[in-house]
Amino acid sequence: MVTTNRQPQRMVETWRGGLLESFHAGHAVICDEKGEIIEAWGNPDAVIFPRSSCKMLQALPLVESGAADAVGLTEAQLAFACASHHGQALHVKMASSWLEGLGMSEADLRCGSHEPSDKIERDRLIRANESPCQYHNNCSGKHSGFLTLNQHIKGGSEYVEHDHPLQVMVKQAFEEATGETSPGWGIDGCSAPNFATSVHGLARAMGRFSGATGEGDARDRAMFRLGWAMAKYPELVAGDTSTDTELMRAMDGKVTLKGGAEAVHIAILPELKRGIVVKIVDGGYRASDAVITALLVRLGALEAEHPYARKRLNAVQKNWRGKETGILQLAEGFL
Repeated sequence: MVTTNRQPQRMVETWRGGLLESFHAGHAVICDEKGEIIEAWGNPDAVIFPRSSCKMLQALPLVESGAADAVGLTEAQLAFACASHHGQALHVKMASSWLEGLGMSEADLRCGSHEPSDKIERDRLIRANESPCQYHNNCSGKHSGFLTLNQHIKGGSEYVEHDHPLQVMVKQAFEEATGETSPGWGIDGCSAPNFATSVHGLARAMGRFSGATGEGDARDRAMFRLGWAMAKYPELVAGDTSTDTELMRAMDGKVTLKGGAEAVHIAILPELKRGIVVKIVDGGYRASDAVITALLVRLGALEAEHPYARKRLNAVQKNWRGKETGILQLAEGFL
């Protein structure tokens, strides 16, 4: 089913006291392993910034160039290269030990510092009167991968510049996987360029990831390794309370999930040979979480009654005293 509506489609609503309080609209596309659209809502041609949802695309040159194997990167490190992590202790340790193994340090990163979203690590820093460093940045895994590739190609230190040889490699892989010439780029939160594409283009790439066998050409093998590494190590991709980590655990590592800023979310389903992309136009994460959950249920990959699914789909809203105040649910007629 491919809709003809070119406008964002109403997907998620919040109700309080029996009245509609707000709603979220967006676009969604499901592609097969060839990149063909199986189902779509809203406008498949809407141009978006994938933000962090495309980190597995940004990591393709790391694997295809031979850089990952040259330094013996593990599956866990490949998963971490695609992460938007919470800055938990295990994430900080992974980033620091990775760079130490390359003969580098935190100073070589160009992602910047921010407070970790993990409360345990945040509180530890406060008690120790320490400031967060770049290892706490949710993109430090991606940047560790960038530094590995940059060392391999002997590139200059400013690897986040859009015309740096490393980013030229990333753009080429991105455009080949999406099947589209990127119409432009913007600077992401971690200072790396983020290349725009259509919702269909991103879904086309995810569909191709879903069909990777690990026995084809270099692109196929890289897609296979990165997708399965993420599914195998969900705790490294995000964090213990995140949508990505919880839902990947709920599906027993059979599906890869990755969210990005401004409510972009992708899913790779190898057993079904399907790739999913969701974009909520107002940037509301609660809506993208609900929609990606609903589509996983629709495809039979996720049990609707699983606690992690119920937490995000048709979820009862409660106030600070535990009283039910309303519900966040799919809009009528969406699915």
